[in-house]
Amino acid sequence: MRNNMIRYAAAAIGGFVGYRISDAFQHDFLGYFVPGVAFGSVEGQGYGMAVAFAILFYYGYSLTTRFGSIALRKAEERLSAMPAAEAAAGVAGLIVGLIVSALLYPAFRAFGALAPWLAALASIGLGVLGARYALAKREEIAGWIGGFRTAKPPEDTRRVEEHKILDTSVIIDGRIADICKTGFLEGTLVIPEFVLEELQHIADSSDLLKRNRGRRGLDILNKIQKELDVKVLIYEGDYDDVSEVDSKLVKLAKALRGKVVTNDFNLNKVCELQGVSVLNINDLANAVKPVVLPGEEIMVQVIKDGKEHGQGVAYLDDGTMIVVEGGRDYIGMHLEVLVTSVLQTSAGRMIFAKPKLLEKAQ
Repeated sequence: MRNNMIRYAAAAIGGFVGYRISDAFQHDFLGYFVPGVAFGSVEGQGYGMAVAFAILFYYGYSLTTRFGSIALRKAEERLSAMPAAEAAAGVAGLIVGLIVSALLYPAFRAFGALAPWLAALASIGLGVLGARYALAKREEIAGWIGGFRTAKPPEDTRRVEEHKILDTSVIIDGRIADICKTGFLEGTLVIPEFVLEELQHIADSSDLLKRNRGRRGLDILNKIQKELDVKVLIYEGDYDDVSEVDSKLVKLAKALRGKVVTNDFNLNKVCELQGVSVLNINDLANAVKPVVLPGEEIMVQVIKDGKEHGQGVAYLDDGTMIVVEGGRDYIGMHLEVLVTSVLQTSAGRMIFAKPKLLEKAQ
């Protein structure tokens, strides 16, 4: 019933619009384009235009509302992801374009009945052009505005990059929950909805390992939300024009001016190339490993052979590998070793040592 009432109202509006258009052409719309040919009475053309537009509005209502709601939803998502500075620049450009189109209106009067339509098209075209130009030049515009703006207090500048955007790998890894628990990670944790969808897809996988990893990630998120004292934001927007999750994360980080939290090496490199700040959990783990200097003595357990003849391999509690020269004979034993050198590689830190017993024998 409600939809029918709206359809009838749309038909009434369409009839009024059609009649007004016909009136603008002095009820001789067809004769305006084909001069010298009669198309019935003047009043008949007016009523015919009204009926035609009433039918068009009546049947075009549902289609218009459907596409209109989709367009409004996408516009809302894009505006919510757009920083305030970009939105302000776009609005300013739109206003300038509309002002220019208003100044050009007197020139359109020479076209007679087409003047309102040309003015409307000019308003739309110049408005869109002004908005797009302002967005393209937003950095320069921000610089001009900044020249006339007084300095902000330090409290405002400290809020830059407060959003920490989590990717799928760091959620599944699980160490992010321990880091949040210690209080070292400040700001708001942003969990995009497309990351949640990827986690759900992994959790529903037929592969047992993938399924367990996905469920672990969902458990970690549940723990962060319910047990830890951190701000969590579920970002519901999406980028339909991008298929890869990593590319969406980069775009979202740019829009929110936030940092991507990950342990994915490839995503780390992409963020660096795109100028996006990134926090890599593996880099943090390497940074907080205990520092071992040459000449120090540590207690280790040799667990397997090394690559070279006579070598043994041991590990510290944090996973750092220790190559023990002459340690093959001590496999399975705890012994004190003397650190001879420390090598930092892309895979992590490697320590070379030799049994302290051999040092005393020498």
